[in-house]
Amino acid sequence: MRPATGLSHHDPIGAGPRIGHRRRKDAKPSNRRATPMTVRTRLRTVAMAAVFSVMGAASAMAASSTAASNAYDFTFQGIDGKPLPLSQFKGKAVLVVNTASQCGFTPQYKGLEALWQRYRDRGLVVVGVPSDDFGGQEPGNATQIKDFCEVNYRVDFPLTDKTVVSGDGAHPFYRWAADELGFLAKPRWNFHKYLIGPDGKLVSWFSTMTDPESDKVREAIEKLLPEKATKS
Repeated sequence: MRPATGLSHHDPIGAGPRIGHRRRKDAKPSNRRATPMTVRTRLRTVAMAAVFSVMGAASAMAASSTAASNAYDFTFQGIDGKPLPLSQFKGKAVLVVNTASQCGFTPQYKGLEALWQRYRDRGLVVVGVPSDDFGGQEPGNATQIKDFCEVNYRVDFPLTDKTVVSGDGAHPFYRWAADELGFLAKPRWNFHKYLIGPDGKLVSWFSTMTDPESDKVREAIEKLLPEKATKS
């Protein structure tokens, strides 16, 4: 007689039931449900993955702004949905302004358009950057913003699509500008202004309270422009 091995001859090694402990024929398969702890663990894993994804995106954005050498390294999305690279304005002075349609300072659109008309032939470009960051005062979509600016202020200088300009999610240009000019130069409200020189370097900034047509702004712009109008 062959000695007992302790394993059923029907099962692979270590996989089947022990001799003397055969499963009953009428036994039903187990329908074990995930324990609450298992569910919580899965949810925690998903949440952590989402957090790391956001952190990775923020790190990539920070890296892109840190690696930039001048404003020409940045591209916005235009209000028409097409890319709006600042590099297309090389050799010109550029005034970048975060705007809003329902702000007490919204009438500054008039002054910005006046600057654009006055100096555009000498090499100034005004770029409006609609943003809902401050007070939720730019709630419209791109079409609504564009129509508002054209109808109320006859704006025809370049506009970007609605953009985040503050906090960790700020557009890389704004993160770079804050690094270049310091904490005090960050936008605190709508109609904050950055002035970029023809070489793409940041020259100065002006707070919300500074009117676009003030002597302070005009003098800073004129220092960057040739005396005679440039030929297009």
